[in-house]
Amino acid sequence: MLLRHAPALLALPALPAPQSWYPGHMTQFARALPALLRRTDVVLELRDARLPLTSINPSFEGALQKWRQERGHVSGAAGAAAAPAASSGPQQYAAICERIVVFSKRDLVAQWGIEPFRRAMSAKYPDQKSFFAAWNRQGDIRALNDLLVDIAKQNPHLPEMNVLVVGMPNVGKSTLLNALRSNGIEGPTAKALRTSAQPGLTRAISTRLKLSVDPLVYSYDSPGVMLPFLGRGDRGAERGVKLALIGKHSTANALRVLRTAPLTCCPPSSIRPSQPCARTAGIKEGLYDLEALAAYLLYRMNILDPTSPAYLAVLPPGTPPTADVAEFLDTLARRLGMLRRGGATDHARAAAWFVRWWREHGSVLAAAAPPPPLPAVPDPSDTSDASSGASAPAVQQQRRGWGFDFEWSVGAAGLGADGVQREMEACIDAFEAEAREEAAEGGEVSVTQERKKQREGLLARRAARLKAKAPARRSGR
Repeated sequence: MLLRHAPALLALPALPAPQSWYPGHMTQFARALPALLRRTDVVLELRDARLPLTSINPSFEGALQKWRQERGHVSGAAGAAAAPAASSGPQQYAAICERIVVFSKRDLVAQWGIEPFRRAMSAKYPDQKSFFAAWNRQGDIRALNDLLVDIAKQNPHLPEMNVLVVGMPNVGKSTLLNALRSNGIEGPTAKALRTSAQPGLTRAISTRLKLSVDPLVYSYDSPGVMLPFLGRGDRGAERGVKLALIGKHSTANALRVLRTAPLTCCPPSSIRPSQPCARTAGIKEGLYDLEALAAYLLYRMNILDPTSPAYLAVLPPGTPPTADVAEFLDTLARRLGMLRRGGATDHARAAAWFVRWWREHGSVLAAAAPPPPLPAVPDPSDTSDASSGASAPAVQQQRRGWGFDFEWSVGAAGLGADGVQREMEACIDAFEAEAREEAAEGGEVSVTQERKKQREGLLARRAARLKAKAPARRSGR
């Protein structure tokens, strides 16, 4: 079955205005970050593999760039060679300045896109290391632990190496550190950091956590930091919805349940209007209407796999793909028996069920989407003459994507791995251009904050005028 690709059907749905969530502990950490970086050798920046661009936090970038400048852009083995002798003292800390971007939840993105994306990131950001991991894969944890230990071994003049873990809320920072500690320390280790499906559990910088004994490697956990303002217009609205959709999941349970009966994973009776989703996402639950999330999720799943999108697993057999969210929710509600009095379908409950299904199970199915078609190989036996006047059949382009941040058109020529990499690089370029445009337009500051700054400026000017008039008043003039 193939989704009809009329432009109107795959248009971005209407999205609600972005909601800000920036509690005080995030502000405190952002202010403390520059001082914390002075005693940091390696920064592990965690991003969600489904949102590799959206989960970039610009508030980190300025502090990290200054950190690298202060250390002379020295890193890794080159830093060890350029560093002074061990007797020179504390200056040795300038030898390491590594930034490793860890893309978590790699099991929730299609495997065919990981290597093209890794190459695209290396081409665009040569000063960063990219690492893909899933916390339920011990091999990924061991590989990341080995990477940190190797960096420490390349700098034997340092008595210890300090690692700082940063990222947006609920990308798995505390879970990662617990796993690294368990892997790097021999024998049983207690769970050192609390974890939760609720974003914002970690509210302060943790005490140092030992990850390795020989060489000595310590780490700090940090609070997840959101953007103070998600942006204006469609860009900000889409950014907010993406962050609201990412959430906790259980891969093993999802695969076990979906092999038998997809609809048993989230029975309708388990979803109540007052508790629309048991699992929460990267932004605080309750800030977004679930029907709006369902509309955007349907749009994205059609792009991930236009022929057989993952949501077909929860619809009646033989149902074709659709881009109409009202039609989709109506079909789903009838399948689940979510009816109001009089037999009308309950779209609100169906949307809540759909979002919960996605977070807990559907994202695993979506990761199995097939790659875009490969470039066609000419058939040497085809002797048809293009100039004979026979009209070639019209070929419709498909919109394809990887994760929630990458989207491109695929025509009859198809795309190989190199073509996917080029499309990803173009998406990264477009993302950076939009970020620069937003910064130039003041889009990083909300209207409320702008008014607050204007009022503060007005009060400051008024106070300055009164202060200037004070001497004249005291002299009686």
